Amino acid sequence: MSKVRERLVDALYGAGWSTVKKLPEPVAVRLGRTIADLAWRRRGKSVLRLESNLARVVPDASPERLKQLSRAGMRSYLRYWMESFRLPSWSADRVRNGFDVDDVHHLTDGLASDRGVIIALPHLGNWDLAGAWVTAKLETPFTTVAERLKPETLYDRFVAYRESLGMEVLPHEGGSAFGTLARRLRAGGLVCLVADRDLSESGVEVKFFGDTARMPAGPAILAQQTGALLLPVTLWYDGSPVMRGRIHGPIEVPETGTRAEKTSVMTQALADAFATGIADHPEDWHMLQRLWLADLEERRP
Repeated sequence: MSKVRERLVDALYGAGWSTVKKLPEPVAVRLGRTIADLAWRRRGKSVLRLESNLARVVPDASPERLKQLSRAGMRSYLRYWMESFRLPSWSADRVRNGFDVDDVHHLTDGLASDRGVIIALPHLGNWDLAGAWVTAKLETPFTTVAERLKPETLYDRFVAYRESLGMEVLPHEGGSAFGTLARRLRAGGLVCLVADRDLSESGVEVKFFGDTARMPAGPAILAQQTGALLLPVTLWYDGSPVMRGRIHGPIEVPETGTRAEKTSVMTQALADAFATGIADHPEDWHMLQRLWLADLEERRP
């Protein structure tokens, strides 16, 4: 049954990339909203988990308000997918005009310094669109990593999709990815990492909306080892066809402490920047999985 499920999932994603990108944009928008509302009304595990996560972000929200947020969250999540399925067919001008970002000087100044730049993002908005904007608007290639998905053909689809947008994609598993990322940074390059969820034992524990979560150590360790600039980025939708974003100020490497202590301080600073963007736009945080350690502990028995 697992093999059948994998083939079905792969076929659905394939249909999305081959069919949705051919639809007129208004039709794709309506389709995404219809699917989102259907999923929200079913009240499945993903929707309930989204509401549970949002309850931590907006602790004073009433049950009715949480339902409104989760409905908006599902619409935002399907907008991400509709855009992603259509991105390969967008013109360069459409990509350049599809994203408006505040404080871009943090990124352009960092790139001009040739010290290398690490962008770290949470699952907010459409990070693939932001990446495509970097390659189209700033004409800057970058390197990222992708989790190995099952079936392998689905992973290959995602790699091909992101490479079509101008990204170099490395597999998440294996130590070679870290070495490649470090080499790109030492050469003055750009690395982009989604960094608000890490379920491995190597993740760093942080305080996040009043409770403990675990986030990847990679961005902080890369910054320490290569001297690259570490920039948090948050994204959101404002009801227009254009996605918005903000590049936060750089997270500096502490002058004192062990590597583990420095990594902990820097990862907490990343978490704080992520929390600022998520609190401002909770409906655009696409976290439909367990994140906080307390929730993970509940699942283990």
